[in-house]
Amino acid sequence: MKESVYKSYDELPLFINSETLAKVLGISPSSCYELMHEEGFPVIYIGKRMVVEKSKFIEWVESRTAGGKK
Repeated sequence: MKESVYKSYDELPLFINSETLAKVLGISPSSCYELMHEEGFPVIYIGKRMVVEKSKFIEWVESRTAGGKK
């Protein structure tokens, strides 16, 4: 598994493209594209370009990890 180059959410841009998202999650670009096409993933289309709003990405991660449990 690849290691993420980002160490905190603060380092992320406001909108995350597929290249950055793959680096954040430590996955391959092709796996990232598959994820971005999954139902329920918070992707935004700007023309043909797919991006993810930083705050929605954080919510998505926390809802699927122990970070979302209180």
